[in-house]
Amino acid sequence: MNLPIYQIDAFTSDVFKGNPAAVIPLTSWIDENIMQAIAMENNLSETVFFKKEKDYYSIRWFTPETEIRLCGHATLATAHYLFKHENLASKTIKFHSHLSGDLSVEKNEKGYTLNFPSQKPIDFSKPEYLESALGCEINYCLKNGMFILCEVTNEKTLLDLTPDFSLINTKNPELGIIVTSKSSQENVDFVSRFFHPGIGINEDPVTGSAHTVLIPYWAEKLNKKEMIAKQLSKRGGELHCVLLEDKVLISGNAVTYLKGEIYV
Repeated sequence: MNLPIYQIDAFTSDVFKGNPAAVIPLTSWIDENIMQAIAMENNLSETVFFKKEKDYYSIRWFTPETEIRLCGHATLATAHYLFKHENLASKTIKFHSHLSGDLSVEKNEKGYTLNFPSQKPIDFSKPEYLESALGCEINYCLKNGMFILCEVTNEKTLLDLTPDFSLINTKNPELGIIVTSKSSQENVDFVSRFFHPGIGINEDPVTGSAHTVLIPYWAEKLNKKEMIAKQLSKRGGELHCVLLEDKVLISGNAVTYLKGEIYV
């Protein structure tokens, strides 16, 4: 069986930046054990598989370790593939995930805009291990079903983090950890980093799904509906964010790095 594969850098206009995703279009679904093996072989934070249905695309996302509920950058990368390499005429693409329901991506002057459900976090008692694992003081701690969100004092604290990934994985393999602060940069509202060693991702370069939590959190704190966010990984990425009632709009660009063929 031969499968096409594209590697696309999302939330950036330049290769070697943003978050790379492996994008694999399918004409029919393959065994999920093969999908997981391909994701492990690719060794990127996410490999996305998708298939055309009647008027939408079904979609699944895999890290090197497991299938996940939601992935922003790989969905954006899939939309880029469809618009760029399949010359899709429609400006809006509908996706359906059996784990996260209906999603959509629109092509516009900002690049591509994800329309995802808002996931406002709730107050959470700070776990005893967390400050030791992150190596810094945490001002506020919240959570939702997928993530723990930690606010720290400033951007420098965030940049200087050297997490103990082994401790995080031992104490909390299930939930991703978002660390965030208000930005000190001009024209940037908030910054973040994201860690989830439990699913094989020590630090994710740019995490769209984490911003479904960050956007409602910072919208309330800053009293703003539209914001600019940056994820301060080594590769870095910029996201244009809008809170729209129970939805969040997350916009960014993408660029194709490679295309090839898988033999399995």
